Amino acid sequence: MAYHVTLILGDGTGPDLADAARKCVDATGVAMDWDIQEAGIDVMEKTGNPLPDSVLESVRRTKCALKAPITTPVGTGFRSINVHLRQELGLFACIRPCKYYPGVRTLYDKTPVDLVIVRENTEDLYAGIEFEKGDSKTVEVIEMVNRLNSGKKILTNPSATGISIKPISVEGSERIVRCAFDYARSNGRKKVTTVHKANIMKYTDGLYLEVSRQVAKDYPDIEFEDRIVDNMCMQLVQKPELYDVVVLPNLYGDILSDLAAGLVGGLGVAPGMNLGPDGAVFEATHGSAPKYKGQNKVNPCALILSGMLMLRYLGETEASKRLEDAVAAVIAEGKFVTYDMKADRNDPAAVGTREMADAVCRKMK
Repeated sequence: MAYHVTLILGDGTGPDLADAARKCVDATGVAMDWDIQEAGIDVMEKTGNPLPDSVLESVRRTKCALKAPITTPVGTGFRSINVHLRQELGLFACIRPCKYYPGVRTLYDKTPVDLVIVRENTEDLYAGIEFEKGDSKTVEVIEMVNRLNSGKKILTNPSATGISIKPISVEGSERIVRCAFDYARSNGRKKVTTVHKANIMKYTDGLYLEVSRQVAKDYPDIEFEDRIVDNMCMQLVQKPELYDVVVLPNLYGDILSDLAAGLVGGLGVAPGMNLGPDGAVFEATHGSAPKYKGQNKVNPCALILSGMLMLRYLGETEASKRLEDAVAAVIAEGKFVTYDMKADRNDPAAVGTREMADAVCRKMK
């Protein structure tokens, strides 16, 4: 019987990547009943809504989605569709494996980098609790902060000050740290590192660290340690091989997952999955690269590997391994790869998105 899966086409290069990933997942032989949905800027221009209700309804029904990249406007425009999806669907955990595949261009090709970033998805500064400069609510917040600070005015100019609030809860911290330990245990991982800034933010990151230490006691078979976030950035650059599963609050997780992707060759080989109690959405770590829209140019590996993670999530472990092995073989061979995976990015032998996906499919035959 076929698996019912939502395929969200995205915008920019999203539709090209969605087609490539779908082709590769289908080539494994696992039967898929794809419910194709549209979201993003293109739909916004047509309907005025970048995330139609039909998309959410589909994912709630199938409980599993493969999502191509969607553009997030910077500074202005509509709110992030990715954040909205995670909050609406209760996808509290973002898991991003960062694994080196031989043949990928990276400074760390002699270092066995194979780590997993587990990012909390719903709290922290990404919760979107913000107050615009000059707004009456901003004035109220600033006055309240000054009152709570024993009358000392630490914020003095509401007309030129924006405010973001950073909520960190016991419940949110416990479920993400427990998710990291469960992932480590079920995937043969040996260590969990929790990352924070508790030396400065004692009541938010301090709470997160305290909860992390309590949860760790329930997993005596897994090594546990903590790192301050700025130090962790240095550690990952200097000695990434020392780390295994890394769990972080939302903002740090977003930043360090890109750093970790850089260790293994960049966002083009960085898959991801967002998990919740009632389903999962699988997506590439990178964005939509709208300047390459419709050019059949960009690297499809991140979304194909996200499809690999989806197969593993569905229990199709053999098919998942065959797909990952096929991607690894194409990368190692270096013949049918996109421009970003060539030693010279202007190499005329570089192939397009479709052609690389076709090469992956051939490796599975």
